[in-house]
Amino acid sequence: MKRLIFLLVAGFLSITVSGAYAASENEKAAPGPQVPTIERTADTVGPSLSGKVVETMNSGGYTYVRLEKNGKKTWIAVPEMKVSVGQQMAFQPGMEMKNFTSNTLNRTFERIIFSGGPAVSQKGTGDKTAAVKAPGSKAAVVVSNEKFAEEKAAGPDAYTVGEIYAKRASLDKKTAVVRGKVVKVSKGIMGKNWIHIQDGTGESGKGTQDLVVTTTMDTAAVGDAVTVKGTIYKDKDFGAGYKYDVIMEEATIQH
Repeated sequence: MKRLIFLLVAGFLSITVSGAYAASENEKAAPGPQVPTIERTADTVGPSLSGKVVETMNSGGYTYVRLEKNGKKTWIAVPEMKVSVGQQMAFQPGMEMKNFTSNTLNRTFERIIFSGGPAVSQKGTGDKTAAVKAPGSKAAVVVSNEKFAEEKAAGPDAYTVGEIYAKRASLDKKTAVVRGKVVKVSKGIMGKNWIHIQDGTGESGKGTQDLVVTTTMDTAAVGDAVTVKGTIYKDKDFGAGYKYDVIMEEATIQH
């Protein structure tokens, strides 16, 4: 299984990632062999993610930043934020994607690094940078003022979102069915669709009211009431700081 970039997911996945990031235009998956591969490289650590911003744009919930340092230019993608050409910036280490196609930008990046966000300077360390705390699942939570009251799915494997969080240890690597309303969708990230659902259960103060669901084929639109069935994983770490307390993967969707 290809590994994560970013969203998540927010999540994205974008991982978005997702609570700290407003719901936005979705990236569409590139067909067939165009789905990008992800790998760690030496260029994803420390100083290689710093330099002068020479180009930037926003699309699909991401800010794309082209950095230049010592004559070398590198594309970075982060959750949408304000960036200006001419800024000197440093970013957290991330995951590299090759031949990543952004349908919303109508272009393919030969090489791009998905980062959790800017790095911050540490006083007394000689201008070295240290990554800020990566967003992970709680920062990926979508905050909504809507009052959800979705009826719980039926069957022995049925749970509410709140129950999934409360029982995540015992549900780890087991099948679950959840019904809720879609509050965010990010498509084509790491060859998956990242869907946030809520049903009115869980605690917003703890970020347990929002469940991230990944699918390979099925998708939905924001506002859809859906029933999802998939495998629950606790403490899922995709790298680059993207760790989810609980996530449902390999899911199928019923509308």
